[in-house]
Amino acid sequence: MAAVQTVGIAGAGAAGLAAAILLAEAGVDVEILEKASEPQVLGSGITLQGNALRILRQLCVWDQVEAKGYSFSNLGLRAPDPAGTVIAVLEDIRTGGEDLPATLGMYRPDLTAILRERAEQAGARISYGKSVTEIADDGGSVTVRTADGTAASYDILIGADGLHSAVRRAIGIDVEPRPTGMGIWRAFVERPEEVVRTDLTYGGPCFIAGYCPTGPDTIYAYLVEKAQERKHGDGPRIMAELAAAYGGPWKEIRANLDHSARINYTWFTTHLVDGPWNRGRTVIIGDAAHSCPPTVAQGAAMALEDAAVLAELLIQADEITETLWKEFTDRRLDRAKAVVTASVQLGQWMLDGVRDANVPGLMNSLSTMLKEPA
Repeated sequence: MAAVQTVGIAGAGAAGLAAAILLAEAGVDVEILEKASEPQVLGSGITLQGNALRILRQLCVWDQVEAKGYSFSNLGLRAPDPAGTVIAVLEDIRTGGEDLPATLGMYRPDLTAILRERAEQAGARISYGKSVTEIADDGGSVTVRTADGTAASYDILIGADGLHSAVRRAIGIDVEPRPTGMGIWRAFVERPEEVVRTDLTYGGPCFIAGYCPTGPDTIYAYLVEKAQERKHGDGPRIMAELAAAYGGPWKEIRANLDHSARINYTWFTTHLVDGPWNRGRTVIIGDAAHSCPPTVAQGAAMALEDAAVLAELLIQADEITETLWKEFTDRRLDRAKAVVTASVQLGQWMLDGVRDANVPGLMNSLSTMLKEPA
């Protein structure tokens, strides 16, 4: 019998939904507390590498994800010149195993919808309009109060409520995301026929110009610059101006950067709770526990891995003990720290203009680690 019979999960993102699926499938009574008033349908694209796909297969949603997304197993590098000259096409490391593609791009809301439907099929309940305001742990259960004035008790609470986690703050962890110095423009637009993989261009007016196919007809394109105050309404103009320096598919992408395109701008941030992620019977996972710039495209993968490992331990154990929490920390902290460190280091090299940075060595070391199951 699992160590828990009832579990509350704050947050209906990838981490929370993945944990809900695995626990509900094992017969645990799961309630997801989502602060939004209804399912969210906004977002741009997401890049999922092999180790994320491995977890999605474990969740029995791989076939749906593959059908909705766009798979590929190589990476292109282009020069920052008017022709967008292809410098190299590299075979990407299949961190999820040889039977899965190295990478898949898809529309982020599609991924969330697939996971949400799977969680509900498994028996998890999603309660909307539930923003966590207070957590009380009596040693045997956790009582959660939400902004609508209601309260519920669970054997444990999982905080999967993102970067600005209310759960993290409520249990007294004072770590918060900090800017790294870079900002990113993202646009969700039509796919040029030439785009069949991610191509990255380093240099020019941006640190990185890249794109990822997300389906037969769509991509998300991104431009990484020095962080600054930007207005979302200026997105089409600013992205088009920055993109003008890049050739190849960027010419067609630029033509689609009008006010009908879904464009957003955010700063890169990072944080890591460098120690146990639980306080008593409440534990944080995913972006609540760690975040990193998307320079190695591992944010969602780390969140999914957190959920899978935590669910495995809770299902296999007979009771909640300090040994269980220590095993969770031992299995997740160093791996997440390596990803956060590598992501931040890559960005810092670009900010500092380091020309002799050992990027291949860093990426090979990281990929070798990620090939091992979490």
